[in-house]
Amino acid sequence: MAGSFAESWTIQRRVLGALLMREVLTRYGRHNIGFLWLFAEPMIFTLGVTALWSIAKLDQYSAIPIVAFAITGYSSVLLWRNMPARCISAIEPNLPLLYHRNVKIIDVFLARLVLEVAGTTMSFVGLVLLFWGVEWLGPPEDVVKVASAWLMLAWFGAGLALFLGALSWSSELVDKLWHPAAYILFPLSGAAFLVDSLPPAAQEAILLFPMVHGVEFLREGYFGSSINARYDLAYMAAWNAGLTIAGLLRVRAISGEVRPE
Repeated sequence: MAGSFAESWTIQRRVLGALLMREVLTRYGRHNIGFLWLFAEPMIFTLGVTALWSIAKLDQYSAIPIVAFAITGYSSVLLWRNMPARCISAIEPNLPLLYHRNVKIIDVFLARLVLEVAGTTMSFVGLVLLFWGVEWLGPPEDVVKVASAWLMLAWFGAGLALFLGALSWSSELVDKLWHPAAYILFPLSGAAFLVDSLPPAAQEAILLFPMVHGVEFLREGYFGSSINARYDLAYMAAWNAGLTIAGLLRVRAISGEVRPE
């Protein structure tokens, strides 16, 4: 049994490795500045927000470094928002690959999810180190909390991506609705505000969104005692687990429907 598991794991690792290489070449090898766009997009956003806050002199009313606030906010949005976008409609362009006996639908999704998490994580860490190096921000107060929050947000994005990706095979509406939904969810995700700064009624409403708990936990890890973070990790974990189970069940349901072309 141990030998069979080891053999299966070796095959699975090779499949994922091949799919990852294909995704890297397809996504970053032929477009504009390629892989560097992972760093350019959040950097432009961070610099833009910093400039606006400085011009409006809003940085004088907060003890929180605006650069760190912008990086933690926007990077967290990129993490959970981009994964569903990569998995929605991912099956059709990869149908020829399903001719191979060892390539499954879940492998296509996993390759895209791994690449997205790896790229966004490198972007986040790289930007923190860059702005730390030029003394625009300091290091996080609790690295373990920051890493834990990042994993929770990645889990949320992966569960949502699996569910929407599998659902998109059955309905084109998923692709059409996700893009406006992602824009609507951005200002509600906690990226641009602290929950503690909202009125009590608004706090209760905004905490219904699971990603807000991850962002608050991330900022508590980064800023520590400088803020009063509000989050419930059990609530977020329940959402993450529910989305993951629903996604896996949906992937299993469509596996018999998808036919290689």
